[in-house]
Amino acid sequence: MNIFLWILQVLLALAFLGAGTMKLITPKKKLRERMAYVDDFSEPTVKFIGGVEVIGALGLILPAATGIAPALTPIAATGLAIVMILAAIVHIRRGEAKQTPVNAVLFVIAAIIMWGRFGPYHF
Repeated sequence: MNIFLWILQVLLALAFLGAGTMKLITPKKKLRERMAYVDDFSEPTVKFIGGVEVIGALGLILPAATGIAPALTPIAATGLAIVMILAAIVHIRRGEAKQTPVNAVLFVIAAIIMWGRFGPYHF
């Protein structure tokens, strides 16, 4: 189960590292082509969301891999789960319910990591 959780952590980290980095380095006008929801937020807010996603991705891997404050790993998973809940709310409010399955899958992965790392497979 520990290996399974590590696989989920790496996959979730890669997903959020990619999405977060894109939000950090891509201008809002360019993001609008793929992510229409950015119209509802200021450019600094979009960059903040990207930063939170990158920090969450790093938090899934680095504390556990280095052994420095490994309790931060399930906390990072919790934060990313919250981000997905908020993202789903934004999509539903915008009438973009077709986007929510991605949010749901990422939420479930984060929830499994939370369960495992807070519970029976903690570091």
